Amino acid sequence: MSHTASPTAQDFVPFATAALDFHRALNVPGGPLVTTRAELDALHAHLVSLHGLLDAHAVRTGQLVPIEGDQLSAARTRIWQAADHLHAAYHAAPRPGSGEVPDRDACQAGLPEGAPELTICQRHQRTAHLVRRRSTPAALHAPFTGLVRH
Repeated sequence: MSHTASPTAQDFVPFATAALDFHRALNVPGGPLVTTRAELDALHAHLVSLHGLLDAHAVRTGQLVPIEGDQLSAARTRIWQAADHLHAAYHAAPRPGSGEVPDRDACQAGLPEGAPELTICQRHQRTAHLVRRRSTPAALHAPFTGLVRH
């Protein structure tokens, strides 16, 4: 019995990669440019989705091939770290209209700026619960999350 995915299963990951490449080519011009909060929110959503995919693979694969599962877990942790940085960048970006920069701690309240602007904070908090269940604080703050088993 095989424990790998069916070769006939539709793989949408290459389409997501192509869409990101296409987006970058069309929407990110050369030269200095301030990233908008909407762009940061969309990138955060993408990374959280990728985190979920890697989490599913890490959990399932780790039961069959522990060394590969460890590597997938490390990748999952790195993606979370990237999402956390995007969340911080979102809060460092000026609000449209006022130019005011909100306090990052304000997102703990849920929607301090009102819906739909801070759906990023709700998404981040929901994913953070999963992250805390699957990762240790040491793993989340380690400068290297690589090889665990030899």
